[in-house]
Amino acid sequence: MDREIAIAEKSPVGPGRGTGAAGAVAALELDADTTTPESAQRSRETRTARSRSIRRFLRNRGAVVALVVLLAWTLVALLGARITPYDPIEPMGLARQPPSAEFWFGTDLLGRDVFSRVLVGSQISLQLGLISVVLGATPGVLLGLLAGYFGGWVDALISRIMDALLAFPSILLALVIIASLGPSLRNVMIAVGIATVPQYARLVRGSVLSIKQLPYVEAARVVGNPHWRIMTRHVLVNGYAPVVVLSTLQIGNAILIGSGLSFLGLGAQPPTPEWGLMSAEGRDVLRRAWWISTFPGVAILSVVIACNLVGDGLRSALDPRMRVDG
Repeated sequence: MDREIAIAEKSPVGPGRGTGAAGAVAALELDADTTTPESAQRSRETRTARSRSIRRFLRNRGAVVALVVLLAWTLVALLGARITPYDPIEPMGLARQPPSAEFWFGTDLLGRDVFSRVLVGSQISLQLGLISVVLGATPGVLLGLLAGYFGGWVDALISRIMDALLAFPSILLALVIIASLGPSLRNVMIAVGIATVPQYARLVRGSVLSIKQLPYVEAARVVGNPHWRIMTRHVLVNGYAPVVVLSTLQIGNAILIGSGLSFLGLGAQPPTPEWGLMSAEGRDVLRRAWWISTFPGVAILSVVIACNLVGDGLRSALDPRMRVDG
């Protein structure tokens, strides 16, 4: 009660504003109202920056075409077996039939429709890419945020662990993890996710080191905001652009690594219609039945290139150093 009276005595009192605690509340409301134009201005600036980024992205024709390709594959993955002409698991014709009006992509070594298997395989490959990126980005962003914000021994410890993981190529690190966990599609997702953690950690750490020196972060620290609030509300939200770009690129990279592991027999197991495994099944008859490996390989190629082009487009749109005009 004494504190409320003291606040009321210090608060400017005018006609209709009241005295005591009511006056203090009115003063605080008036102060809040005075900041409204600034908040509205910041909101308008944010919307303007986003619209400019979208326009820059749309001007990149390669990125737009790649985005359409990714959206098409995503739609195919969502529809799945509902749009396939044949069962992707059961034999539907003679083995190694070439592409025809009946079997658009031909049949494989067991007489299964390759076109149906490629369509259903999009579910597995896109799921592999997305889950692997989430598994890698979540701990990677957290570790990079802690290392960059706190510095000192925290930064030294996390950086040395990430350096040790970066000493191994991603595919080699994934092979080691698969050898420990056993061959399966789930273990491929885990292995590819772990292999990408150092890249996220290093990227976020570098962004945080520069962002935490900015005046608004110092101001948030001076007014008494806790560390977790500063990291999440002031640092991380202003360093999301590189993470978005890296995640887009890593989806394609994860699909490529996952398909490579399945090609080697360490990922998806038969009769799963996974693109890498399908390519491996036709490698021994590539000259006589080229379509068995070619069409799954083209699917992998299209998704990986599309992810890279979209990532480059996002980097051009979001990176201030690459902006030429609005």
